[in-house]
Amino acid sequence: MRSGILCTLALVLWLSGAAAIGWLFLKGWTTTGSDGRTEILLSSSERDLVLTQMRQFLQAIQAVLADLGTNESPQQFKAAEAAARKVGMSSDEDINPALVAKIPLAFKQMGMSVHHEFDRLANGIAQGETAPQILRRLSTITSQCTACHELYRLSPRQ
Repeated sequence: MRSGILCTLALVLWLSGAAAIGWLFLKGWTTTGSDGRTEILLSSSERDLVLTQMRQFLQAIQAVLADLGTNESPQQFKAAEAAARKVGMSSDEDINPALVAKIPLAFKQMGMSVHHEFDRLANGIAQGETAPQILRRLSTITSQCTACHELYRLSPRQ
């Protein structure tokens, strides 16, 4: 009888823990900010890492635009391809799982989508897409960046 109670208690505790971890994975460490956006609460170093990635996205966009502005032929867009590939999915391999747990699911999905779009952009450039096609891809990427910045803000954890 006693072992049955202990097994039930262990199962309840395990399910409660799994539910809490699942909720944290979906919601992250967040609060509602004074401007209505969702504030993601991170340590200073975690916040710096995420902001560094965002700056790398912006630098890649600038490099692609600069290459499009100085070259005429799609075969010459090698710098644009390299810049886009640099911030594709391969750039996101060593992210700390503790940081990932603090970020809400929708933010993670947007971030992964941007990395994927940069890979698609690099592949399109490699396949000889024209400047207007590349600009449409950049527009898709920047619309995702804009949407994310409208919804979220990174705040230092107090």
